Amino acid sequence: MELTRIGVSLPSDLLEKFDEILGKRGYSSRSEGIRDAIRNYILHYEWMSNIEGERVGVITLLYNHEEHGLSETLTDIQHRFIENINSSIHVHISKDLCLEVILVKGEGKVVKEVTETMMAQKGVEQVKLITVPPERF
Repeated sequence: MELTRIGVSLPSDLLEKFDEILGKRGYSSRSEGIRDAIRNYILHYEWMSNIEGERVGVITLLYNHEEHGLSETLTDIQHRFIENINSSIHVHISKDLCLEVILVKGEGKVVKEVTETMMAQKGVEQVKLITVPPERF
């Protein structure tokens, strides 16, 4: 396999956390950990890209409450997709960090759009979407 070198700029606290995880998981190098993280990112993207048909799901959203206008923007997004948002729970993790759990239902492409619209907002630190077809129940 041909390898290509890249340069990445990261905040020092993010790199410290990454190095700590690499040590706990037994990686021999940062490069190995970064390759694994990129593979997982690609798999997650491909999995999210294949959401089709009627879906029921959960969006978990971790974001910085102190980011100017972000809470209002996230609320606006939920109102824009009101037909697909069944419920949401908002939890204050710390002074500046919030967790939101959003129950969704609808066409998979729309559920994906809701998720990606939230994911693209500055100050959103983590977004996860889990869906299943309703006929599974």
